[in-house]
Amino acid sequence: MTAGDVLWTPPADVRDTTRIGHYLRWLRSERDRDFTRSGYEELWQWSVREPAEFWRTIWDYFEIAAATPPETTIDRVAMPGARWFPGATLNYAEHVLRAPGRADDDVIVSAYSQTREPVHLTKAELTERVRRARGALRRLGVRKGDRVAAYAPNIPETYVLLLATASLGAVFSSCAPEFGLRSVVDRWLQIEPTVLLAVDGYRYGPREIDRREEVAAIRDALPSLAHVITLKYAEKSDENELTQPTDEPLTFEQVPFDHPLYVLYSSGTTGLPKPIVHGHGGILLEHVKMLALHHDLGPDDRFFWFSTTGWMMWNYLASAPAVGAGIVMFDGDPAYPGLDALWTLAEEAGITYFGTSAPFLLACRKNNVKPGNLEKIRGLGSTGAPLPPEGFEWVYENVNPDLVLSSASGGTDVCTAFVGGVPLLPVYSGEITCRALGAAVDSFRPDGTSAPTGELGELVITAPMPSMPVGFWNDTDGSRYREAYFDTFPGVWRHGDWLTITERGTLVITGRSDATLNRGGVRLGTSEFYSVVEGFAEVADSLVVHLEDPEGGPGELILFVVPAPGAAVDDALVTRIAKELRGGLSPRHVPDSVHSVTAVPRTLSGKKLEVPVKRILTGTPADQAAAKGALVNPESLSEYESLVRRA
Repeated sequence: MTAGDVLWTPPADVRDTTRIGHYLRWLRSERDRDFTRSGYEELWQWSVREPAEFWRTIWDYFEIAAATPPETTIDRVAMPGARWFPGATLNYAEHVLRAPGRADDDVIVSAYSQTREPVHLTKAELTERVRRARGALRRLGVRKGDRVAAYAPNIPETYVLLLATASLGAVFSSCAPEFGLRSVVDRWLQIEPTVLLAVDGYRYGPREIDRREEVAAIRDALPSLAHVITLKYAEKSDENELTQPTDEPLTFEQVPFDHPLYVLYSSGTTGLPKPIVHGHGGILLEHVKMLALHHDLGPDDRFFWFSTTGWMMWNYLASAPAVGAGIVMFDGDPAYPGLDALWTLAEEAGITYFGTSAPFLLACRKNNVKPGNLEKIRGLGSTGAPLPPEGFEWVYENVNPDLVLSSASGGTDVCTAFVGGVPLLPVYSGEITCRALGAAVDSFRPDGTSAPTGELGELVITAPMPSMPVGFWNDTDGSRYREAYFDTFPGVWRHGDWLTITERGTLVITGRSDATLNRGGVRLGTSEFYSVVEGFAEVADSLVVHLEDPEGGPGELILFVVPAPGAAVDDALVTRIAKELRGGLSPRHVPDSVHSVTAVPRTLSGKKLEVPVKRILTGTPADQAAAKGALVNPESLSEYESLVRRA
């Protein structure tokens, strides 16, 4: 198979059996908008051409409950500054706990862990836990607008705290417990939480991780903290202040549409992480649209996405009950005792939608993982990095040939994907299926004009979306927010990825635009480079950087290779890599030098750090080139710094 081959085709009855098909019939009967005989492209065009009409249909179709109705759908179609559903008041947690289509005794949360036995909560049990946690937070003095933080993993207690915090109109923020002290403090000093839930430790694969010293140091470093709730997770006790009985009823503070729900953070690889504020209404509308219409999730589904609480995909997972889907949580090492661990979990937990990252799928392929009986998985999502054709093909050959594979891309900035999959369209190898409904995605040339079909350009969004940030915390004049997204193309959101839109409307993302390999006018995304290099059995991982020549020459292309166990980066391997790059990409993308390293620096969400390494190689000290607390392996940077000293 090659890139562009059709791997899955929608069945003939797709419009009768999917939630987006039901939405199309609803549009025809309730809004006199008939897309039942036209293609997805026409539906998408309408959704971005008439954003007020489209997003009002999402509000009405999903029966969003508002204590006070909106005055209008959007006050002005402009970026930044658009206000969605002004005048409306609602509560995110109320809609999640509503769990439409689910009975009180239906299991809505299943949590699996390497630290303790599985936990299963029915809809009624989840609601009761939220009621008790809400009462506990009120006793601790938490009120609307206060910040509540969690230094805890992907477990029910963290989820309950999110919902309880939201029910009060307070603001939630989480850091995964693998985050180091500096990384946590850099985030939370900015928002000044008053209450912290923290675990004593956890198990990651075979290792017991004690976090008590880190929690004490975090408490000392955050003067705003009035109370720390200790969760004895490592001790396998589920008793804590949030579980104590209370007579208080569960009520929901009705807040404005754009009232802060939670604060997420940019990766913070350089400088302080940006504190990105998301609102109740924007997150709710965006997530129900994606989860139901694009992922086709409903009351018969069990939704899983491997994530820690330090990645936006955890927040995305948390919204699934709002469309009736149950969620499956996992805390631990996804590769322990082997790379088949999550696939075994999928079978055991009855997962119907399996979400993961592209690096995980490629690792499974490289290690010849053969999952078992996974016929229940009818949808699979991949994000975090571009998924090359070989990743697509491994899924269809080894997981389930009948599932819908959605390679998706978005970001913490919008807490969603703006390009991904949809049941109405075929899946093509190596290509993202479509632009999401309501996401006005385009590819721009440097002069701010749309790139022609098939031409590489900057991924931009040309119209506002409800889940764009309310703003950055303490960015009172909005200057940091404007600088982050709107400085390059005024009034247009520049996301920082390279995007090609194909003739059939599919999309190919080829890496970050700030890590482009531009040699002699031949511009290449890093994902294409890695697809070739990491195709060698001897290569476990790799990283490439291009050091530009300020005088306009070709510059220097440097490749770093992590050899597979038992392999070596010798002259024979370097020659084979060069030959494959020359033939598969271009002669200009043969590296000038190849270095063997022990690790590729990655963020806590698994992204490679080409730009910080590039800074190190041009003389920036490692401590200034990257915030080590944001890395899963900060010690790896010293290896690159030593290369500079030897040069």
